Amino acid sequence: MSASALKKLNICMNNLISVALSQYGVKEVKGSKDHPQIINYFTSLGFDGGKFKDETAWCSAFANWVAKKAGYEHTNQLTARSWLSVGDSTTNPEPGDVVVLWRENPNSWKGHIGFLIKETKRYVYLLGGNQGNSVSIKAYPKKRVLDFRKLKKNG
Repeated sequence: MSASALKKLNICMNNLISVALSQYGVKEVKGSKDHPQIINYFTSLGFDGGKFKDETAWCSAFANWVAKKAGYEHTNQLTARSWLSVGDSTTNPEPGDVVVLWRENPNSWKGHIGFLIKETKRYVYLLGGNQGNSVSIKAYPKKRVLDFRKLKKNG
């Protein structure tokens, strides 16, 4: 989805969304090869890219890459739930805010992270990495939201 398509949907374009959208469509490569940009999400954070495949859970690596490139605080960690420790919790989320979801069950260490595009009564629409093995926009049930986080700009 292009920036102009989001504008037609009346979605606020902030720097986090703009940077994330620049990666829209980056997709895992089937087989033994890896998409170099997905590996770059890891290496740009200081991780050894040789230790990762594009099939590795990469939603947090992508979110860190976006936040770092856009000049916002980030976790520099690869777990989605690490995002519960940055920014401020908000009950009034806006497009571009971080959404942390639980995976499997609310008490598991597993999760998912993405940037809010919009919310409805039942769903949050996230722009994120490793959603259907690509950078995409996907709807998730609101009942899976652990928290909405408003990131702070660096400096």
